[in-house]
Amino acid sequence: MIRRSFVIGAASLMLAGCGKDLLGPPEAGPIYAVRPVFPPTAPVPDSAPNSAKVSWSLSLMRPNVPGGLASDRIALVQPGGVLDFYAKATYPDTTSTMIQQALLDGFEASGRIGAVSREQDALQSDYLLVVEVKNFEAQYAVADGIPQVVVAMTAKLTTARGRKIVGSFTTTQTGTAAVNSTPAVVQALTAALGAPVKQVVDWTLTAPPPASPIAPSAQQQGWPQGSPAKPAEQVLKDIRRGSDSLR
Repeated sequence: MIRRSFVIGAASLMLAGCGKDLLGPPEAGPIYAVRPVFPPTAPVPDSAPNSAKVSWSLSLMRPNVPGGLASDRIALVQPGGVLDFYAKATYPDTTSTMIQQALLDGFEASGRIGAVSREQDALQSDYLLVVEVKNFEAQYAVADGIPQVVVAMTAKLTTARGRKIVGSFTTTQTGTAAVNSTPAVVQALTAALGAPVKQVVDWTLTAPPPASPIAPSAQQQGWPQGSPAKPAEQVLKDIRRGSDSLR
């Protein structure tokens, strides 16, 4: 009993002496942010095509990301299709949150929509933008080679009321890292994310206002086009007249 107590006590002293190496969480690595910069769009005449400010509001749903990419780790695909991650390197947030923020930045920089928010802000909106991320990783053709980055996503625009899909858009962007290093891969991913976000923003802003509950919708350029609602005064006049159209 005395000898056993001595052995346990000695082991405890050894762990206490080297606790910095054996106990506690591992040493944190660098944190890399992926946040493309979108220069503010220069003002253009409202008469120019696809340039007028939209009158409707938009809510950005949290993007759907595949399980292997849905974390704060920087993903890579080894030759043969094996999913892996860069060691001791993370994003400041999850991939889903970063892409949602990039979309918000893109819409705000466009200057063409005054009411855009994130799903978690719980604000009322006319449209919802649902994004499904297909790829967001570095891909190696050969081990320890120069990787290629791939960013692919599909966007669906739905009405907030009824969640009716009114259009979809798919985009893919690739790029090549300057060297085989984590900072170079993150830089390439940042550039590759900026282009699809800009394309999704431009596509979304071509949508017309949602159809009014009073007027039926019509198809125009692939989007459901709603007729503007009548002013309240005109509606009252129609009621008094007993117009056939209102009946």
